Amino acid sequence: MADDHAVYVLECADGSLYTGYTTDLERRVAEHDDGDGAKYTRGRTPVELVYHERYESRSAAMSREYEIKQLSRREKERLVGLETSD
Repeated sequence: MADDHAVYVLECADGSLYTGYTTDLERRVAEHDDGDGAKYTRGRTPVELVYHERYESRSAAMSREYEIKQLSRREKERLVGLETSD
């Protein structure tokens, strides 16, 4: 199925941002929220999905995930629309 690879950004309860990859976005966000997701998000629930992009291939999605993870906090905030005015 086309577009079944997703890159997503979660905002954790502590205000931090987590970026991940999945083939089932709803299930994965629920796993993070239930404390069954990545180790990073386990102590930072509840989480909120603030951004996602869909891709046709795993490699394209994984490349984009890497790109997002390299961004600064400010750049990530701008990407997901959480940028605050200083």
